[in-house]
Amino acid sequence: MSTFLHKKNVPDDIKIAVISVSTTRDLTEDKSGAWIKKQAKKEGFEVVIHQTITDDIVAIRELTEHVTDQICPDAIIMSGGTGISPKDVTIEAVKPLFEKELSAFGPLFAQLSFEEIDSAAILSRATAGIIKQTIIFCMPGSIKACKLACNALIFPELGHLLKHIKE
Repeated sequence: MSTFLHKKNVPDDIKIAVISVSTTRDLTEDKSGAWIKKQAKKEGFEVVIHQTITDDIVAIRELTEHVTDQICPDAIIMSGGTGISPKDVTIEAVKPLFEKELSAFGPLFAQLSFEEIDSAAILSRATAGIIKQTIIFCMPGSIKACKLACNALIFPELGHLLKHIKE
């Protein structure tokens, strides 16, 4: 079956949560999260929550569990905390919650990043997975990285991914 046919009849009422992980930015200074929220709405998605959280494993994990259990979006797009510094703990907080990992997301993002920023792409630990029928995308917090991940990978495939999760 072609990918075109495979992507037919995807859900059109997609709900998204936007979470930005940062020790320095609050919601008023969250350019990446604001861009994701604005672009998601342009794509026709409903943004059900936009929140910032500090780089803390317990806080990130608790917010992720709260959002998946109580708000129940189709996807959570998390920006920030995916680097290699000691304070970058998004992956450590979220990945243990994955029921399934979307193992191609990180390498594809790294490949696209490499084309833009050369070998510095090695610093990213972007990942994605599924928690309770919610797709979680974890990517770097820079606006450039968020635009790249959302425009090239997340938004074009989100409906297709959800179609398979809801089968």
